[in-house]
Amino acid sequence: MSTVIEVSDLTKAYRTTTALDDVSLTIEEGTITGLLGRNGAGKTTLMSILTAQNFPTRGTVRVFGADPCENSRVLSRMCFIRENQRYPDDATARHAISTARLFFPRWDEELAADLVDEFRLPLKTAIKKLSRGQQSAIGVIIGLASRAEVTFFDEPYLGFDAVARQLFYDRLIADYAEVPRTIVLSSHLIAEVADLLENVIVLDQGRIIMDEPTETARARAFTIVGPAEAADFLTVGREVIHRETLGRVASVTVLGTLSPEDREFIVREGLDLTPVSLQQLIVRRTAGEDAVQPPLDQEIRSRLP
Repeated sequence: MSTVIEVSDLTKAYRTTTALDDVSLTIEEGTITGLLGRNGAGKTTLMSILTAQNFPTRGTVRVFGADPCENSRVLSRMCFIRENQRYPDDATARHAISTARLFFPRWDEELAADLVDEFRLPLKTAIKKLSRGQQSAIGVIIGLASRAEVTFFDEPYLGFDAVARQLFYDRLIADYAEVPRTIVLSSHLIAEVADLLENVIVLDQGRIIMDEPTETARARAFTIVGPAEAADFLTVGREVIHRETLGRVASVTVLGTLSPEDREFIVREGLDLTPVSLQQLIVRRTAGEDAVQPPLDQEIRSRLP
């Protein structure tokens, strides 16, 4: 598997804001990578620079081994679907899709037509008169039908209901299996997209705080619920990313792995061990030190003695 995207020491600074701060990463060919993080973390800025729609303050970017800036041979192999794509006032969905096919050498017209039907997209209505979900459908259709070697989806489903989002996920996986390519998906709906992702890159305040395979990320943390003294014993030498208490009972989320001795201790002390979902892990890692700790939630309460 070869590297298709390589970023080294990338910084993007504005007058009063540093959107990206010394970012370095690689993305392998033929993978689905989640680009995750809170609003303003730098996700859209990073994708804009990778597709030459923005420019770095310093650092280097290579896509297919070359700088994408003013490089038609690189740019023709990429597709960037933005959450706020703009179109001319009189443009219709038919115009947008017909124009898109001119830019992508691997465009699949049959797939585009199928997606138009499945998303029930009215082709003759001006885009500015379409609902937010219908406007998002245009981007999703173009992104999938382009079959570009590298495709960036930046929150592509805004306005979609649950049915439309699931249709997007199903179509994405099916078409990725049929025509493998590199996909970078930026999303706030971490729980929904977690099973799609092979790798996760998490940005927080312009810096990368996680860059690893999804399964590795899932195995990095665990939650212990039970008597506070016993639960806290397992935090020694480990990073605690979240702690909640109710009387003498604590729920502690910890980064690290458990030894056989740790597991014996958990059984002996009657502690409850639960895995941490990708969403929980990312929320805990990006919540900030000053985040207010809520009381134990209903799920945890239900497991208490």
